[in-house]
Amino acid sequence: MSLSYWVCVAITVISAAVSFGYAVAAFHTAVPASKNASDDALARSTALLAVALAAFFVNSAGFAAAVAVAMVLVQAIDAGIGARIRDPLKTYGPALTAVANLAALVWMIAA
Repeated sequence: MSLSYWVCVAITVISAAVSFGYAVAAFHTAVPASKNASDDALARSTALLAVALAAFFVNSAGFAAAVAVAMVLVQAIDAGIGARIRDPLKTYGPALTAVANLAALVWMIAA
């Protein structure tokens, strides 16, 4: 596989790992009223991280592209939520991650 493939996979895994980290933190700090939502977020983040890590072993550009698209969407939506709640860290962090992942995806597809 090409360098662009490995960069795309690496950025996708980093993106999924950061998302997973936030989900774990939310899970541990959730109050009973938001416990179900944090459980769901943790389940989804765990699945996305597992699939992103699988791209290291599958060696398929199509598979890596599908996971990258999913993470670009997740991070873009997270940035929108951050903007809605007016939290710069939760806005710019995911937005930059989404842009980096999208750029790596485009590079991989073009290569």
